[in-house]
Amino acid sequence: MTAGGHHSCGIDSDGKVKCWGENGWGQADPPPGHFDMVAAGIAHTCGLSQSLRITCWGDNTYRQTDSPAGHFVAVAAGAYHSCALRLGGGVRCWGSNAAGQTWGWSGAYRDLTAGSAHSCGLRSDATIFCWGDDSGGQSDAPDGEFTAVSGGNRHSCGVRSDATITCWGDNSYGQSDAPDGEFIAVTAGDWHACGLAGDATIACWGDNSYGQSDAPEGEFTAIAGGHRHSCAVREDGTIACWGGERDAVTSPAGEFDALSVGAEHSCARRADGTVTCWGNDASGRTNVPAGPYSAVSAGIWHSCGVRTDATITCWGDNFHGQSDAPEGEFTAVSAGWQHSCALGTEGTVTCWGDNSHGQTNTPHGRFTAVAAGGSHSCGIRHDSSVTCWGDTTLGQTQAPDGLFSAVAAGYGHACGVREDATIACWGGNWSGQSDPPGGTFNTVSAAFNHSCGVRTDATIACWGYGDGLADPPDGTFDGVGVGNRHSCGLSTDGTIICWDFTPIVANPAGVRFVPVGNPEG
Repeated sequence: MTAGGHHSCGIDSDGKVKCWGENGWGQADPPPGHFDMVAAGIAHTCGLSQSLRITCWGDNTYRQTDSPAGHFVAVAAGAYHSCALRLGGGVRCWGSNAAGQTWGWSGAYRDLTAGSAHSCGLRSDATIFCWGDDSGGQSDAPDGEFTAVSGGNRHSCGVRSDATITCWGDNSYGQSDAPDGEFIAVTAGDWHACGLAGDATIACWGDNSYGQSDAPEGEFTAIAGGHRHSCAVREDGTIACWGGERDAVTSPAGEFDALSVGAEHSCARRADGTVTCWGNDASGRTNVPAGPYSAVSAGIWHSCGVRTDATITCWGDNFHGQSDAPEGEFTAVSAGWQHSCALGTEGTVTCWGDNSHGQTNTPHGRFTAVAAGGSHSCGIRHDSSVTCWGDTTLGQTQAPDGLFSAVAAGYGHACGVREDATIACWGGNWSGQSDPPGGTFNTVSAAFNHSCGVRTDATIACWGYGDGLADPPDGTFDGVGVGNRHSCGLSTDGTIICWDFTPIVANPAGVRFVPVGNPEG
């Protein structure tokens, strides 16, 4: 069993791989065949067949699914790379090598793990050797003898020969503070870790923003830590998963007149001017300051609102100054990734926060709308033309000619509603997020790798990753907002409906999973 970025997989008692969760790149569509081992990365998966061959599927942007020829006895999947242990004990890695994580090293190994951008191997002499990214100390393996090793994002963990756990590397969330006790297995997730104790219970530590460290009660035989969720095999062969990002799609009760969706949280304004935010509260992005607002915007890790006195208040992450709202009077605000922009009462645009790509270098002139994206910004001028500035690596600032009534800036792309009500998108298109459907629209919203719009008949259409992150609900809507992996719509009756992929923590039913060891020889 394995837990990846936003999907999980297991091998059933017939030797077939079953996967569930996100499937935008086909990472949850395993090939036919019989397997002894499966490993899930961020958006790809690899399996070791019973014939000792490696097969990978899913995202291949960095060639992480280009399975090597030969015979192997173990496989591991990192964020954007993969590694396998050859039959003779050597290591073979492939995929992204931005931090040297696929160099591989000669020598005799008996197990290996692939972290976010680093790899570790358990040598035949029971010592651990790591290579690749060491920005958090995750590749500085301690001395001593170990029986198991697991690599996470910027930390690693190992089970020592005396059954205690030692973790090393980044400890921002306490993910390297392993508890006392005796363990038989350990798994390192993104910012958390879990251990399988000798009495078959599970202990987890580190980040718990998504409940990924809230281990269930019971007795288990195997564990796996994913990006923001964890899974374990119960003694009866069934799988239990916990964590994930379900809070972001929990629609709030009541009636609203404005909606904004961030990466992992959302905000909405009620008729009385109060604002409600929900979802991931890391950095305090959902802790709305009291008071009435005329507008609200949810960014990646922060939020901003225009108060009824025309001043701006921001809350949440402020590492780049994106929450240091300027003085003055404004009519609209847009919270992006690490910067924010606002439209002044006289039509001028002001931006603040990270300016590493010139995304806060606002052009002169008067505007009627502004949108802050990943590392770029866009605005509609008084003549209805669109101007964008900032990072243009993917062409996201190369707005087309023509007249527009609305504009939205995503992470690496942007979309606008033309005056004839059709939609035009430009910039990054790796998931089809810049390929809008035909028809006429009132509004549009852009996120990381998908986009949505409200048609002139008040229905919602989405496009891009995961076919627009699953099917939007039926009904009529006044507005729509898209986040990293969820979307929300403001219904014409004032209620809010949110949706996403099949939950990554949904336990597969009707299938019994059994532990399968590596073949001998």
